[in-house]
Amino acid sequence: MAHLGATFDATTVDPAAGFELFPIGKYVVQIVSSEMRPTKDGGGQYLWLELDVLEGPLAGRKLFDRLNLVNASVQTVEIAQRTLSAICHATGRLQVQDSAELHLIPMIADVTVKPPKNGYGESNKVHYLPLEREATATAAKPRPAAPAAAAPAAQPARPAAPAGGFANAPWKR
Repeated sequence: MAHLGATFDATTVDPAAGFELFPIGKYVVQIVSSEMRPTKDGGGQYLWLELDVLEGPLAGRKLFDRLNLVNASVQTVEIAQRTLSAICHATGRLQVQDSAELHLIPMIADVTVKPPKNGYGESNKVHYLPLEREATATAAKPRPAAPAAAAPAAQPARPAAPAGGFANAPWKR
């Protein structure tokens, strides 16, 4: 039993909401906190990541991820290392010694939903991409060759930004 001091009045505090999945989509995010934590069975460790959504209708919401970097399963560790590599590429930090080196660098989180498995409900799966990837992917598509007498081809149009846009983002200044 724990004495709470003063009487706690639940009518003055909104109850905690249940876990809510992120809708499928691409979000501009940045890592704001990270730490190594032990797995539930104590036999491994995972890198816990807290990300803030920076733009769009979900700006200010938190997204979380965990990367099982220390695990008896070689496949589990390989998946976690590939995800960490994607984060490093998305942030432009290709060699890191501390996860804090990945903090506060905007990137794209491409969020999907994994179906229920092993007694757990649906969950989000996050793939990490650099902010410039969409523009690069569009510009890199092969274009048909122009006839010899034709005027020079115009520069490809910059693709539209995801919901919320990037045009006035503080990291683009």
